This record gives sequence, structure tokens and C-alpha cells, in this order.
Amino acid sequence: MILYQPKDGYCYNSDTHCLFDFITVSLKIFKNIKGELLDIGSGSGILGLLLKREYDKISLNSCEIQDDFVFLTKKNSEINNLPTTIYQGSFLDIVFDKKFDMIVSNPPFYPSSVIKSENKNIKIARYNDNLPLEQFIQKSANILNPSGKFFFCYDVKLLNDIIYFLKKYKLNIEAIQFLHPNIQKDATLVMIYARKGSKTLMKVLPPLVMFKDKVFTQKVKDIYEKCDTHSIKVEL
Repeated sequence: MILYQPKDGYCYNSDTHCLFDFITVSLKIFKNIKGELLDIGSGSGILGLLLKREYDKISLNSCEIQDDFVFLTKKNSEINNLPTTIYQGSFLDIVFDKKFDMIVSNPPFYPSSVIKSENKNIKIARYNDNLPLEQFIQKSANILNPSGKFFFCYDVKLLNDIIYFLKKYKLNIEAIQFLHPNIQKDATLVMIYARKGSKTLMKVLPPLVMFKDKVFTQKVKDIYEKCDTHSIKVEL
């Protein structure tokens, strides 16, 4: 998959590849993946496009606030022949004309207290000022169909809040996985699969370790091989 990205600005990283793998692993129990899927904060479009390529029966929808990324989502959709319906604007403000069977997102999750990049493009893509956690979860719950699936990753330090808000809006965690930079370091990212109205007990997947001796672990190499993406940087 060829993916155009901004030369100066936020670019997708390994978080998205790992989230894609987490989603596909979690969906293995289902025989026929179809319906309406929404990718919140699509950026270059990578996560939604990978899922559309994997599950060709889904109808892909992408939501993005930044003009440059709307352009990239559209361009990458076209060059890879993976159609998507694009909603431009703030996720919290958009009035969607449908509900969704699946919502996925690698949202901006760094707290506003963290020192920010001066690049406006990066600020919006990385920091949660424009998409606070509770509003992100509440709106997602509101636009999910009954038994709808919700996949996202977030800063692991906010796991208490994630669990609280998911329960508040009747989204039950069915699977969870922690991402560690290396085997000696604490987890930095958590990947969540929650389902609307579910009562299934939570499954904790084995931890995903990114690096060993400063190179990707075999598991991460396998994920990158599965994704098979090639990035091209462009001026916007």
C-alpha cells in the first residue's frame, strides 16, 4: 500500500500498525466482517485503508478535521483503489447521517499539560485538547449500532479514566493489550476493544514488545510485513 504523508507535519507511526494488528486479531472470532466502519482522525487514511483492504465487504468512512489530511486521505484512498466516504470537520461537531457497526481510531491522546510541538498540524494530531477522552468515548457510543465494536489506542497512564468512561457509556471492554518499548520498560500504550452492550469478560492479550537490542522484535517485524505499507513524503 502506497501512502502519501506530509513532509513537515504529523506522520503515522508504529502505533497504527500495531493497532491494525490488534483489531485483526480481535476480529478473528467473527466469520463475516461487513457493515459501516468509521475511522476517527484518519490522518493519511492508513488505519481505515488497511482495514478496507483486509475486509473488502466493509463500507469505509473517514473523519478528519485538518484540510491537509483530508486531501491525503482522499488521495491515498484513490491511488490504492479503496473507496471511503470522508466527513470533514471536528468529530464532536459532525452530525453523521448514519450509525456505525465499527469505529476505529488512533486519536490525539497526549494530555494538554505536555509540552507541545510548535507545528499546528502536529498539535492537532497529537494532543487531546480538541478531542477530550470523555467526549471521544461518549460520541462514539452514541453513533455505534447495538453490539457495535470500538477499537482505539491511548496513553496507558489514563487507563483508569478509559475504563470509567467506557463503563459510563455502556461500552464493555472485551480485549486489551499493552505495548512496551522494550521488555525492561513499563507499558506506554494500551489498545482497547470495547463492544456496545456486551457482557463478555475481558481478555488480556500477551504484551506487545517493540524493541530488543534497539531493533524491532520479530513480532513487530511480522506486523510491518503484514501491513506492507510504503510511505512517500510530500510538500503540502
